[in-house]
Amino acid sequence: MVDTAAHKPARKTGRARSKPAAAKSAPPAEAAPVQSAPVHPPAKAAAPKPAARTPAAGSAEKYAAKPTAKPAPKPAPEAGALDPAAHMHDIVPPAVPDFEKMAVNARKAMEFGGKAMAAVMQPLQKGETPSLPDEVTDAVRTLGKVAEYWMTDPRRAIQAQTALNTKFVEIWGNAFRRMTGENIGPVIPYDPRDKRFADPQWKESPIFDFLRQAYTMTVDWASELVARQEGLDDITRAKAAFYVRQIAAALSPTNFIGTNPELLRTTFREEGENLVRGLKMLAEDIEAGGGSLKVRQVDSSKFQLGVNMAATPGKVVFRNDLIELIQYAPTTPQVYRRPLLIVPPWINKFYILDLNEEKSFIRWAVAQGLTVFVVSWVNPDERHADKGFEAYMREGLFEALNNIEQSTGERKVTAIGYCVGGTLLATSLAYMAATGDDRIDSATFFTTLVDFTDPGDLKVFTDAEMVKAVEAQMKDKGYLDGSKMANAFNMLRPNDLIWSYVVNNYMKGQPPMAFDLLTWNSDATRMTRANHSFYLRECYMTNNIGKGKMSVAGVKIDLGAIRIPVYDLAAKEDHIAPARAAFNGAKLFSGPVRYVMAGSGHIAGVVNPAGEKMKYQYWTGEKPQGKFEDWVKAAKETPGSWWPDWIEWIRAQAPEMVPAREPGGGKLKPIVDAPGDYVRVKC
Repeated sequence: MVDTAAHKPARKTGRARSKPAAAKSAPPAEAAPVQSAPVHPPAKAAAPKPAARTPAAGSAEKYAAKPTAKPAPKPAPEAGALDPAAHMHDIVPPAVPDFEKMAVNARKAMEFGGKAMAAVMQPLQKGETPSLPDEVTDAVRTLGKVAEYWMTDPRRAIQAQTALNTKFVEIWGNAFRRMTGENIGPVIPYDPRDKRFADPQWKESPIFDFLRQAYTMTVDWASELVARQEGLDDITRAKAAFYVRQIAAALSPTNFIGTNPELLRTTFREEGENLVRGLKMLAEDIEAGGGSLKVRQVDSSKFQLGVNMAATPGKVVFRNDLIELIQYAPTTPQVYRRPLLIVPPWINKFYILDLNEEKSFIRWAVAQGLTVFVVSWVNPDERHADKGFEAYMREGLFEALNNIEQSTGERKVTAIGYCVGGTLLATSLAYMAATGDDRIDSATFFTTLVDFTDPGDLKVFTDAEMVKAVEAQMKDKGYLDGSKMANAFNMLRPNDLIWSYVVNNYMKGQPPMAFDLLTWNSDATRMTRANHSFYLRECYMTNNIGKGKMSVAGVKIDLGAIRIPVYDLAAKEDHIAPARAAFNGAKLFSGPVRYVMAGSGHIAGVVNPAGEKMKYQYWTGEKPQGKFEDWVKAAKETPGSWWPDWIEWIRAQAPEMVPAREPGGGKLKPIVDAPGDYVRVKC
């Protein structure tokens, strides 16, 4: 509780203008809104008792000290009466701020606000024509279809509006009863999993709890309108639900100073200095984004590639226009004869598998006795515009195989493909099966889609209209900016990856912390026009790869022709490559398949180190067949990391050992130390 006596000047002014209330207050059911609720009349001083006698003029009694009169106690509110002062602690700071200092900080904040606006206008000054993002245009078009359905039929419109109004009145009545002192629970329960409403005032204050409930109720109502609309195709419904989530995340009361108790306290406590720092960062981030806000998520200054990130020792042993091939130095006297090739996605950089010593899958694999090679994709520019899927297969994966043989003398390898790198690996394996190339002896897929029937949340960006828009963006430059894909991934989790940083950075004035995973996440890569367009159309739009209708270099891609052993790792909470979709894709392979489902999501499910600090769990079961739900019910859950399970699978296939190999092996001259040069190229 805040001592409201510390705010007497403000409260005195308010009461001087108030008229005494009627003796009885209206019952709660007929009460007016909070701001016009009756105010309790000031207590009347008790009448003094008649004196026994009137002192004569000049008598000593005239000058005698009189006892100080005690003010009469404030009467308790009558039943049903609303006392706004009882809830002043919800919105009033614990101490009166220095208003002069607040005025100075307000002026500074306005200066930085002006700089932010100037940064926004900078593209116009350069003659650039502003345009709405494609996502905004698509959102208006998609949600317009939903609004048309509900508004063109008066009966449906009235039903929808009545449902909203009825719930709103119920929530308001609940808040009113709480403000009158009644001890009742909320209409919409508090969700402890929603970190946005973690401040105690969202539960304890009737005012802020009303805002929380009204917001949650409105979001649920809008989501239900999308879910209940008849005649929508699956893609449009998914897009509408996605855009409702974006709007809901943006309009949360936690995003605004006046409706967030924590932001109010912070602003009064710091006398506005938080806004000065925040608007300064806002101006810097808009300028860094070339007129668009590039929300900073992390302090990357604490990390340096090759020093405390991507620091596993090794050498780049081959380089062409598309890849650098890294071979890592051994840490055991003997290694397995069969080398390991890792094919990461080209939509981000490979060192997600080599963040630091504790989290590095690459370092751990080397310690298990594997000779590890990793493809580091180029960060493409206009010179690479026409490098398509075939080029990534021939100049990427096949060149890596050629040079592994040069370095180690071994023709047979085992391979890992991560995300879209796994899609490329599967495509290449089908091509190799059709052409009699057997250099890959077994394959592991990390959170990979090869059946795009249910491609997860990214499907909202991959319908025909959105793909055409992306291709238009790539037409002139020859590539897709890394920021475009980064924004798409951020929009999949807007509360965590966008608005939490908006609040912390620009309203609390708190710069983001140093965090290795987010440093990697912010290190975006571009995508070539030819490769990205092929991937979107042949995989996401048509699922030709899963249907066996896709062709590469004139060869029909049949995933059923892949008969080598496969270890298929999915992640239970993956929203990019859903576990069910990975399960259905695994059924397309004809050879022995070990399907494993890890806990957590697309990144943490994979980067789950073995050892004392291991997290989550994993599930194993029979070869994937039938329904995914049935497999999950019968699966065995094992606590900890799946990494030991995978290495046992590797050892069982090819247990033969040989003396450790140094990078290059004498046949390839090392070019530069790991992590190489391509990974250092920024967008």
